[in-house]
Amino acid sequence: MRALVVYESMFGNTEEVAHAVGKGLAAHLEVQVTEVAKAQSPVTELVDLIVVGGPTHAFSMSRPESREEAVHRGATHGSTDLGIREWLASLHHGQHSERVATFDTRVTRARRLPGSAARKAARAARQDGYPSAGKPESFFVEGTSGPVSPGELDRAVAWGDRLGAEAVARAQGPARP
Repeated sequence: MRALVVYESMFGNTEEVAHAVGKGLAAHLEVQVTEVAKAQSPVTELVDLIVVGGPTHAFSMSRPESREEAVHRGATHGSTDLGIREWLASLHHGQHSERVATFDTRVTRARRLPGSAARKAARAARQDGYPSAGKPESFFVEGTSGPVSPGELDRAVAWGDRLGAEAVARAQGPARP
């Protein structure tokens, strides 16, 4: 079984989380972790699980304008032209066998604020016909430029491990007495 982790990262924090999720998935699945600008669209390789992650910008997935603002604030990673919003929009519409899980990164002071890139990405994937592999997840960073908050990378590994175990269990079908 295979998993594809596609991430968007402007300051490197979401990239760190994506690799941690990939580490957790690797306990159960063959995993490829890819920056969104290098990800195939549409996905042509056979995968069982797609995990999509990006930073929360203005309570949602980033837009070209918000990515440009991130560059003005010192971001050195990623692209101002392409993020997970555009990548998801470029995928084929219709029923898919690949399940999708989503995550985002957000600053710790925004823990209780509404809006989430992960929830918006999950909705976009569902509208394109991808079944969900689980609830969207948020991971926290200490400020706009980071670093990733203490314990969050371990939590990301555990989340990836859980997603991988659930994917394998789904593929094996219900247990028989």
